[in-house]
Amino acid sequence: MSKQPLLEVKNLVTEFHTDNGTVRAVDDISFTLHRGETIGIVGESGSGKSVTSLSAMRLIPEPPGKIVNGKILFHGQDYKSDLANLNEKQMRKFRGNEIAMIFQEPMTSLNPVFTCGKQVMEAIQLHQKFSRKEAKEKTIELFKKVKLPRPEEIFSSYPHQISGGQKQRVMIAMALSCNPAILIADEPTTALDVTVQETILHLMKELQEEYNMGILFITHDLGVIAELADEVVVMYKGKLVEKGPALQVFSSPNHPYTRGLLACRPPLDVRVRELPTRKYFMTEDEDGVIVETGKTVSEVIKELAVSKNEVSLRHEIIYAQEPLLEVSNLKTYFPNKKSFFGKAKSWVKAVDDVSFKLYPGETLGLVGESGCGKTTLGRTILKLIEPTDGTIVLNGENITGYSNKSMRRLRKDAQIIFQDPYSSLNPRITIGEAIMEPMRVHKVCDNEMQRKQEVLELLVKVGLDPNQFNRYPHEFSGGQRQRICIARSIALKPKLIICDESVSALDVSVQADVLNLLNELRDEFGLTFLFISHDLSVVKFMSDRMIVMKEGKIEEEGLADEIYANPKTEYTRSLINSIPKGRIEDIRVKQQLKKSNSASTV
Repeated sequence: MSKQPLLEVKNLVTEFHTDNGTVRAVDDISFTLHRGETIGIVGESGSGKSVTSLSAMRLIPEPPGKIVNGKILFHGQDYKSDLANLNEKQMRKFRGNEIAMIFQEPMTSLNPVFTCGKQVMEAIQLHQKFSRKEAKEKTIELFKKVKLPRPEEIFSSYPHQISGGQKQRVMIAMALSCNPAILIADEPTTALDVTVQETILHLMKELQEEYNMGILFITHDLGVIAELADEVVVMYKGKLVEKGPALQVFSSPNHPYTRGLLACRPPLDVRVRELPTRKYFMTEDEDGVIVETGKTVSEVIKELAVSKNEVSLRHEIIYAQEPLLEVSNLKTYFPNKKSFFGKAKSWVKAVDDVSFKLYPGETLGLVGESGCGKTTLGRTILKLIEPTDGTIVLNGENITGYSNKSMRRLRKDAQIIFQDPYSSLNPRITIGEAIMEPMRVHKVCDNEMQRKQEVLELLVKVGLDPNQFNRYPHEFSGGQRQRICIARSIALKPKLIICDESVSALDVSVQADVLNLLNELRDEFGLTFLFISHDLSVVKFMSDRMIVMKEGKIEEEGLADEIYANPKTEYTRSLINSIPKGRIEDIRVKQQLKKSNSASTV
């Protein structure tokens, strides 16, 4: 039995007119989505994958954007429409009703001044003739369907009162409110913990089977695509460079760019010197023509593998030293409920009796789900949050009781790189000034000329052009902004750098570049890292040792490779099992299951 097409995109071209000329964001893209099928569109930032989905929904702002060529054919029950030729009024009948979309960041997609329930009710009443009572009943039913805990309570909650994973479920409930034929999911799990991500992916599979929807799943992570997609479309610089069944693309990638995307996820079964990036598989000449190296993913991984003897020797050198940081019985509590007179009645134990040591030149990974206390621990160590109890000894100095004034002297030795580089940089000052500012405060170098020269050299070290000294943060990509923040943190020549989810919002390819850069700088400057992340595969690649946190306490600690190979607790095992691995055998089993399920329903 032939599959029923839902959406046909034929020779789509979308352009944007800018001050610097016309940018072709989508360049002659074609694919077909069938009922009950998932197509994964993958590529790094700027590849055109999100513009493709926005074009399909006719959400491209005109001007500056415009669909200049191609067809977007939607197949209804007994009709066919070319969405590319419809006006705004006609498109409103399709958006929500026939094609729904889940965006990457649910907090910016939900209105902060309305409750979650009211926003879903509004979507239902806009497209269907439901009374308020019926809309409320359907909303609570949808909240149950997407497995939200306490549906009635979340119905009355505002977006800021629920977690990121719960907000994403509210967005999925809203998208499903009108039983759409097509669900477009644009990076819906990028900022989520691996366990929450796994739950969302399972939920989408279940809902697809129930509603027989077609799903267009957009992501930069091929590991996630492997969990969900039947067909894979790989985009690079607006063009479709590879297309085919998921099993075929993963087992025998044809294009070097696809091989680069597959390789730059941290490998879990081997320790590598650096993460393989696109340069190992392809280069581009001056005219932008791709030149292949001819290497396979397995060949490159083998070339970069580190032996157990090398790892043992490194550990022997590191752990023969005195610790740089000693944390003993550290507690950070926040008042949860207060009495009428302002006295705390109960406490949230964000960090609860945590002890560990960190050695010079070491990278200590701190991993756990959102809310486990890892970020609070990092900020407490730097005295950005006052501890409730315990001791913090940095470089032999007990800083636990130090005031802000006393800490100022030590800020030079202990720096932090935050998750969002854009909010870490002042949009009104140039990146050169942003890096020089802490150097002035801590009197690094004798004069402005020396400082500027130092900054220019740092920009080269982190892979940026010195001519960009006078540019502003908004003129850079996310990966470039993170490099600026790294340059600013190492400008003071610190002993300790705390990396707080510093790569979690980046594309896998950009993430690989930044992780490689951090390791290079660690070895060159003798840096020590406390590396905080919810992504256990990234932590395993970066770390010598690893600490797993749960509910404010240390659940497990030890050498990173040993914890991954032999986790002692069920919680650590669940974190490891939640990592999208993209293994060929898993894809084969998934597709066989899907075939048998579809055969049984015919």
